[in-house]
Amino acid sequence: QVRLVESGGDSVQAGGSLRLSCAASGATRSPYCLGWYRQAPGKEREFVSNFASGGRTAYADSVKGRFATSIDEDKNTVYLQMDSLKPEDTAMYFCYYSPANWVGWMSCSSTKYWGQGTQVTVSS
Repeated sequence: QVRLVESGGDSVQAGGSLRLSCAASGATRSPYCLGWYRQAPGKEREFVSNFASGGRTAYADSVKGRFATSIDEDKNTVYLQMDSLKPEDTAMYFCYYSPANWVGWMSCSSTKYWGQGTQVTVSS
């Protein structure tokens, strides 16, 4: 059983910043991927970013240069620093954990465990 608890969602004006946190506990193991998806009303859940064991990060094109993912491995916590927020960033943000395997690069499993989500609202 993997437990993920997000925090940090809030309402901000466009151009503002927020920092989301997600603490993972339970049956987590290394190597792994920890990251974020988001879902806006009426839209499908979409990938935002992730961090894989060994330090690889990945970002959706829509957030590159504005968002940054980092991790505190001692605390099993992943962070999402969101700067220059736009109204289109408004969504429920979900943290996820996936086991990973080294296949020449760190590959995240398709198995995902999800947090309950934290709401981010950006007003213009």
